[in-house]
Amino acid sequence: MTFVQVIDCKTSKTDELNRLMDAWVDATQGKRTATHSIVGQDRADATHVVEIVEFPSYEEAQKNSHLPETDRIFREMVALCDGEPSFTDLDVMRDEQLNKLVVRSFFDDVVNTGNVDAVDAICAADYREHDPSLSSYDVGLAQAKVENREIFEAFGPEATVESMTAEGDTVCARLSFKGRHVGTYKGLEPTGREISGTGHATFRCEGGKIAESWWNFDDLGLMQQLGAIET
Repeated sequence: MTFVQVIDCKTSKTDELNRLMDAWVDATQGKRTATHSIVGQDRADATHVVEIVEFPSYEEAQKNSHLPETDRIFREMVALCDGEPSFTDLDVMRDEQLNKLVVRSFFDDVVNTGNVDAVDAICAADYREHDPSLSSYDVGLAQAKVENREIFEAFGPEATVESMTAEGDTVCARLSFKGRHVGTYKGLEPTGREISGTGHATFRCEGGKIAESWWNFDDLGLMQQLGAIET
């Protein structure tokens, strides 16, 4: 179970505290078990600083605490604080990465159903799509729907999200896909051939919707499978 530790302190020496955190990151490289750290400063009180540190489990957090580098940095941290920091230990009950859910719905509700119009509820009105296989590397929502409809009708693709990573407003997905050439694609009449391949896509989310995307697929491999290009 994911474990989170919240460290709450008061200090007027925030610059020194930041440098101390940098020193801890450098000193524990290859040793620490922490996977994510966020430091926040209270907008209402600049001396109030909160650090949130994530670990794979409570047991891994204990290993991190027992590192000599962690103990040394902690003592130096206390010296910078106005009083003893407080600690809150939390077992994570729920972890919703909301931007991931939006991207997941794009594949479930649009790609794998062939419902191009479903993007109207998932993508922002000023959505931009970047894909070297389209008529232009930068197209808006309406044009993206036209060109993606051709792809859906030509192949009836089924996409599998092999992995997904989120950071800030960006989500990256590693994909595989399969389908059958049953409709005209880029002037190529249907061949009935089965196709498959892999790709990557990056999405930028804004206000709970997809605002921008970048796509990279093995287009050469696809054309070879269709017999349009010799292997």
